[in-house]
Amino acid sequence: MISLGCRLNLAESERLRALFADERDLVVVNSCAVTSEAVRQTRQAIRRARRERPDARLLVTGCAAEVERDALAAMPEVDGLVANASKLDPREWNVALPSMVPESRHTRSFIAVQNGCDHACTFCIIPRGRGPSRSLPIAAVLREIERDIAVGATEVVLTGVDLTSWGHDLPGAPRLGALVHAILAAFPALERLRLSSLDGVEIDPDLFDLLAGDIRVMPHVHLSLQHGNDLILKRMKRRHLRADAVALVSRLNARRPDIAIGADLIAGFPTEDETGHADNLSIISELDVVHGHVFPYSPRPDTPAARMPQVDSATIRRRAAELRGAVADRRAAWLKRHLGQPHTVLAERDGTGYTPGYARVALPLGIVPGTLVSVTPTRVEQGLLA
Repeated sequence: MISLGCRLNLAESERLRALFADERDLVVVNSCAVTSEAVRQTRQAIRRARRERPDARLLVTGCAAEVERDALAAMPEVDGLVANASKLDPREWNVALPSMVPESRHTRSFIAVQNGCDHACTFCIIPRGRGPSRSLPIAAVLREIERDIAVGATEVVLTGVDLTSWGHDLPGAPRLGALVHAILAAFPALERLRLSSLDGVEIDPDLFDLLAGDIRVMPHVHLSLQHGNDLILKRMKRRHLRADAVALVSRLNARRPDIAIGADLIAGFPTEDETGHADNLSIISELDVVHGHVFPYSPRPDTPAARMPQVDSATIRRRAAELRGAVADRRAAWLKRHLGQPHTVLAERDGTGYTPGYARVALPLGIVPGTLVSVTPTRVEQGLLA
């Protein structure tokens, strides 16, 4: 199983691994198409998998299997494509159901509670790959969490393409805050619940209160921000302005000063001038972004942004590097603030672990993966607390 791209793909890949537990001659590439670089990496992964497993059946699913269907189907390494929307249906794969439930491989449980997107951001091709927004009902979410906790998951991470749109298509149109409340009530022993990327304008009052005040909801908010300049945000067809993001983070900080802010940012969006780039840089310091996902803009086929005046590739690379540098500076200062203070860390299987705010920590030998331990770091080494 080869998984590329977002946390939603990661969650779905875990489901697929369980489905293919008894398959020894099958390779599945769960692809990504969010950028042209992601598509390149998908093709690279397919070729590498074929070299390593020349006799295996190689199937491709995921967003690239939708938006790049003809190109991937033409690759001699590929034996077939499975539609992204139906990839979790065992009938699509023509494989036998596994004879037993495999042991959990992860200390964290990634639960895909939402899929698809109803918005029309001008740079984004994902709605073509994922389809319209649809939500997993609360009862189904609770069943998946119960299954993963039973095999050792200590932390639950809710994921989705547009996570904060969860519930709009369910009876009564519940909001995401209602789902989080239901999870916390159903699993009182669950100590850590984390949310993946959020659209700030869709954070409902209940969800805000949970993020700002419930100790079991991790103090880590990753915003689907995309840019810090209002004109660019309008050209992206985003539904927020810079001031909205600043106000949201200010309110969160006032209620929960230890909250860690993350953000997706696009460098070099069409028409972005140096003033726009400066606004993109300054939003990093204004929000104190310590978890930054910086994407150099790349035009996706048939999107409105691809028809706008483009920024040259050298400028895009420079601006992306400057954004990453600004995030690195904020992150370095943030990590130093952890020193000399005790932190509860979830031990992973690679000898590291994560604090509630998602700072990575180097752990002593012998700590059992999945356990929560108190660590007081004294230094920062290669980006890790130690």
